[in-house]
Amino acid sequence: MSETRKENSSDGETKPQTSFVNKFFRGSKLRSSKAERIKESNDLRTTDSQPSDETQKPATLDTAKPLPSEMELGCRMEKNEQFLQKLGKNTVDKCLDLNNCRLTTADVREMVTLLPFLPDLEKLDISWNDFVGGTLHSVTEQMHLVGKLKSLRLSSCRLTADDVHALGEALKAVPDLEELNLSWNSNVGGNLRLVLQNFQAGSKIHVLELVDCALTSEDGAFVGQLLPMLPSLEVLDLSINRNIGGSLDSIAQGLKSASTLKVLKLQSCGLSQESVKLLDAAFRYLGELRKLDLSCNKELGGGFEDSPAQVATLGRLAVLDLRQCSLTAGDVTSLTQVIPLLSSLQELDLSANKTMGSSSENLLSRLRFLPALTSLLINSCALERETFTALAEASIHLPALEVLSLSWNKCVGGNLKLLLETLKLSTSLHVLRLSSCSLVTEDVALLASVIHAGHLARLQKLDLSYNDSICDAGWAIFCQNVWLLTELTELDISLRPSTFRDCGQWFRHLLCAVTRLPEITEIGMKRWILPPSLEEELQCFHRDHRSSIHFDHGGCQ
Repeated sequence: MSETRKENSSDGETKPQTSFVNKFFRGSKLRSSKAERIKESNDLRTTDSQPSDETQKPATLDTAKPLPSEMELGCRMEKNEQFLQKLGKNTVDKCLDLNNCRLTTADVREMVTLLPFLPDLEKLDISWNDFVGGTLHSVTEQMHLVGKLKSLRLSSCRLTADDVHALGEALKAVPDLEELNLSWNSNVGGNLRLVLQNFQAGSKIHVLELVDCALTSEDGAFVGQLLPMLPSLEVLDLSINRNIGGSLDSIAQGLKSASTLKVLKLQSCGLSQESVKLLDAAFRYLGELRKLDLSCNKELGGGFEDSPAQVATLGRLAVLDLRQCSLTAGDVTSLTQVIPLLSSLQELDLSANKTMGSSSENLLSRLRFLPALTSLLINSCALERETFTALAEASIHLPALEVLSLSWNKCVGGNLKLLLETLKLSTSLHVLRLSSCSLVTEDVALLASVIHAGHLARLQKLDLSYNDSICDAGWAIFCQNVWLLTELTELDISLRPSTFRDCGQWFRHLLCAVTRLPEITEIGMKRWILPPSLEEELQCFHRDHRSSIHFDHGGCQ
C-alpha cells in the first residue's frame, strides 16, 4: 500500500507569469472572470509587441491596474505547483491523483485551494490518506467548482459520519460522476442512503465500489432499490460486507435491472445456499457480465446443487472465482455440467475447496473445453492421484494457459511427470506455483530437464517453496539449468517455517545462474542457512553485480 514518495526540486528559474499560467492550465477553460484577466494580460502583451507612440510612455495607473491580480494568480499557482512537486506529482488539468501521499491536515487544506483553478477536473483520487477523515467537508464545500468530475476515489480515508453526510450533499454538484469508490471506510455502513440518496434515475454511474464498508442489511436492501436507477452501471463491488447476505433478495431483484453490469464482486458477503438460488434467478438478465466473484463465502456450499442452470447463460463470463466456498460433491457435480459451457472463460479459481480432491475428476477433465483459459488456480484442494491425472490430461488442451497454481496439493509430489506434456506445450506459461506439493528430487530433476530442453522460456514467476524433501543433488541440477529461464523475475525455494537447513554447494550454481538472468529481482530462500564461505561469496556477488536482486535467506552460521 505504501509508495515511495518522490522529491522533485525546483529548477530555480523564474518564469514569466503568463507562460506559467498557460502551463498550469494545459487545455483548461477558465471561468469567465479568470478568462477576462488573462485576456487583459494578452492584450497588454499584444500592445507591447506593436511599435507605437504609447510604447514609449510609462505605464499609467489605469494600464497597470490588472497586473496585481495577475501576479496574485500566478503566485497562487506557483504555490500550487510547489505543493504538487512536494508530493511527487505533476501539474494537473483533468486528473488530480494524490493516492497514498500521506497527506496531512494542512496538505488537505492546501489541496482544497487547488480546486478553484481546476474547472475541467474529471478525476480526483485522495485514497489511502488517513488525515482526510474529519476534513472532507472542506473538500465537499468546493465540489461545485469541479462540476465536470467523473471519478471520485476516497477509499481508506477514515471518513467520519460527518464526512459521509457532507459527501452525500456534495454529490448533487457532480451530475456527470461515473466512478465512486468509498471502500474501507467503516462509517459508510449504516449511512449508505445518506451518501447515495441523491443519485437520480438515469445516473451516469459506471463504477460503484464499497469494499469493507461495514454495510448493514438495511444498506444492502437500499443497494437493491438503487440498482434500477443506475442504467449505466458496469462494476459493482460489495465485497467484505458480511451483513448484506440477509438482504440479498433485494440485491438480486435489483440486479435484474442491471443489464449493463460487467463485474460483480460479492467476496465474503455472508452468502448462503439460498443466496445462490437468488443470484441464479438474476443471472439470465446479466448477459454482459465478464467477472463474477463469489469467493470466501463458506456458507455457500451446497447452493449450486440444485440451481446452477442460469450460470450457463453468462456467455461472456471471463473470470469466475469460487475459492473457499466449501463446495460440496453435489456442487462439483452441478458445476461439471455448467463450467465447460462458459466458452469465454479465461480465469478460474476453485482453490481451498477440499471436497474437490475426491469429486472433481469429471469437472477437471472437462476443462479441455475451455481453450481460452489463461489462469487456473486449484490451490489446496486435496487433489488425489485420479483427479490430478484428469487435470494433467485436460491441461494439454489449454494452449493459452499463462498461470497454473497447484500449491498445497500433496499428490503432485512424485507425480509431476503427469504434467510433462503440459510443461512442454505451454509456450505462454508465465506463472507456475508448486508450493508445498511434497515434491521430491525426481520432480525437480524433471523440471530441470524441461527447462534444459528449451521449454518454459516465458516463465516469469516460479514457486517451489515448502518442498523440503528435495535433496542437495536435486537443487544442484535445478540451479544448473535455471539460467535458461531468461524472463524469470521471481524464484522461491524457501523452506517450511519449522525447517532450517544449510545451503549446499548448489548455491554457487544459483549465484552463477543469477548473473545470466537479466530480469530477476527476488529470490526467496527463507530458512536456508548460508555457511561463512557462501555468505562471503554472496557479499562478493552484491559488490560485483546488480544490488537490485534481493536474496531473502535465513542468514549465516
